[in-house]
Amino acid sequence: MATDPEYAVHAELNVPVETRDGVRLATDIYRPADPNTGEPIDEPKPALLDRTPYGKRGRMERHGEWYAERGYVVAIQDCRGRFDSEGEYYIFVNEPEDGYDTVEWLADREYCDGQVGTFGTSYGAWVQSALATQDPPSLAAMFVNQGAANGREATFRHNGAFELRWLCWALTLGGGFAKRALDDSELQQRLANVDVRDVLANGPVQRGQSPLRHVPDYEEWAFDIMTRGAASDELWQEPGINFEAYYDESADVPTVYAGAWYDSYTKATCDNFEALADRTESDHYLLMGPWTHGWNGYPLPSWNKPYSGELEFGEAALRDYQQVRLDFFDHYLKGTDTWADQPTVQYFQMGGGGDSRTGADSGRGAGSRTTDGRLFHGGEWRSADEWPLPDTEFTRYYAHEGGTLSIEEPPDEESSTSYAFDPRDPVPTIGGNCSSYITYEPRAESILEYPLSERKLQDITGRGGFDQRTRPDTFGAEPPYGPLEERDDVVVFRTPPLEEPAEIAGPIRVAVYGSTDGPDTDFTAKLIDEYPPSEAFPNGFAVNLCDSICRGRFRGYRDEPDLLEPGEVYEFSMEPYPTANVFAGGHRIRLDISSSNYPRYDVNPNTGGPLYGDREFRVATNTVHHDADHPTHVELPLRPG
Repeated sequence: MATDPEYAVHAELNVPVETRDGVRLATDIYRPADPNTGEPIDEPKPALLDRTPYGKRGRMERHGEWYAERGYVVAIQDCRGRFDSEGEYYIFVNEPEDGYDTVEWLADREYCDGQVGTFGTSYGAWVQSALATQDPPSLAAMFVNQGAANGREATFRHNGAFELRWLCWALTLGGGFAKRALDDSELQQRLANVDVRDVLANGPVQRGQSPLRHVPDYEEWAFDIMTRGAASDELWQEPGINFEAYYDESADVPTVYAGAWYDSYTKATCDNFEALADRTESDHYLLMGPWTHGWNGYPLPSWNKPYSGELEFGEAALRDYQQVRLDFFDHYLKGTDTWADQPTVQYFQMGGGGDSRTGADSGRGAGSRTTDGRLFHGGEWRSADEWPLPDTEFTRYYAHEGGTLSIEEPPDEESSTSYAFDPRDPVPTIGGNCSSYITYEPRAESILEYPLSERKLQDITGRGGFDQRTRPDTFGAEPPYGPLEERDDVVVFRTPPLEEPAEIAGPIRVAVYGSTDGPDTDFTAKLIDEYPPSEAFPNGFAVNLCDSICRGRFRGYRDEPDLLEPGEVYEFSMEPYPTANVFAGGHRIRLDISSSNYPRYDVNPNTGGPLYGDREFRVATNTVHHDADHPTHVELPLRPG
């Protein structure tokens, strides 16, 4: 039940918070006030801090007021070099110290009782983990929603490949909100008129020639994260980027790590919880829903939507984001019992709405079509004491000759499947753990023509669960449109139709034993829940659950690049993001293997050239091996029964 407001709100805007190097960060302060007089109350209250690069007004302002009405001092701050704050912006690098200084500044105000909690989504989650590496004495609790763990391993770079969402972000939400752009109307219009689709189609972009050349410091960090791949590079050891390296010295305070199965940070959220719950004495919680990344309804995440992409989960999937956070802070900052019964781990088990073996679903059973055309996948909330779940049966499903997937190990005879991978014709991305693949639609006169919460954006890749088939609006797809599995460069392995449901929940691992005829290439893996044909969906429905990639030169999670020997067989290890799904009876468990997933990841030119920017391309002959000596497989976290 939603908590009713108790106070009026007194706002003080653009309060300067001076950091240790003299930079002043603009901060809006919302305080509980007397409902009759509007004057701020004298009694000190706990403070909540939200730091953002996207502007602290609009919906951010409204949620500041919402918590102030319920008895909190709320500080919403523009990050360094953004909007009204001073200083130069370099993505994430200054956030640890700036966050620490702001926490301690807040705790020292006469209207604060000395306790400071933090909250925020996406970038607002990054900055919480960043300041936690500095262990500020007054930090009392954190609600980290959809944030990172290690920027090199699975955020900027994903197992060696670059996540192009960060280039898209730099061109839109990044460069568009640079102080220089905000102060220059001509530059605003230039950036507002950038069509990310054109940039990607004509890529790779070149330094000094990208739309970001008008904001040189932003172009610098964009190319830094695209081209600097070795772990020894000091960029990847910054406490604002690689939290894993600072786990042992991070703050030990009650923390919720919240995320979603189709979020950009699914693995990072689970990794943070798993590592810090074991290291710390304070209570730590994991909450995972079936949603997508938080920009749907910014700044609130997708908790208020019962669907992700083309999948519908039902009303059970909905959660009241504001109230959940309030219950947590009330418990740990005010001593109420509003969080006393919260399980340590709470997750949404997707699927399992019914048995589809007959191919004839009706009503709201799994596989039925909703009124807006989505597939009803269903699901329910589950709880546990730890993650990964303690009774998980990690089970390998092996690839076999002929495209089968089975728990039986492959035979001794040499067996393989080859295909041509042309980097100029990559496999298109259709949904998944995507965010920031956006462009403005229609073109705007100014980057600030619409508030961010009302911005007219076009999603390039889609996000969430989608039937894995191209359509006219699929970025990079050419007619004839159809299932990705029909492409010559997609190798498909699937189980026979399941006689009984198979339930998974936890981390996923894939090992592809592959070879190529050149110095470098990629291998990709995608886990799919394959619905059989039905009256609602005559062609069936191939639901993408999670995916991953491995860049050959960084195979085995190596820190330094090491190019491939043509013809040699290597193990390409991948960790598709964790998930929780029920494969219903009659469904097939499917593993798609290829060498590209674009524009989710940048495309390997197969030349062994620079990580980004190589304009030479070669067609690679790639081979997936599936025999006893080279057992390509996916390891699934099966649940008992």
